[in-house]
Amino acid sequence: MVVDAVDPVSLGRWWAAALGWVVVNDDPHEFEIQLAPDHPPGIIFEPVSEAKPHAKNRLHLDFRPEDQAAQVQRLIGLGARRLDIGQGDVPWVVLADPEGNEFCILSQPEP
Repeated sequence: MVVDAVDPVSLGRWWAAALGWVVVNDDPHEFEIQLAPDHPPGIIFEPVSEAKPHAKNRLHLDFRPEDQAAQVQRLIGLGARRLDIGQGDVPWVVLADPEGNEFCILSQPEP
């Protein structure tokens, strides 16, 4: 997966911290993180000159941690922010990374 970024190194390091992944290529033109070294797939962050448009991402990531509230607080502590994209009253939380890319933190399904 490739993510366009105004600052690929900063955004890539943010996602590495958010996911607990490692940096496998710290080149600012193709910054890459993976779960572990030599453990693809990874996420590559490539430079672009323009910021993300103010529109909902057509592709976004969803995460389902054991403790939704704790994960939301952890990610906000890393620099994510809550977003309202018109989701209404739903059991997930929409967040944005430091460059405005949306992602969701889901709750655990009912047993």
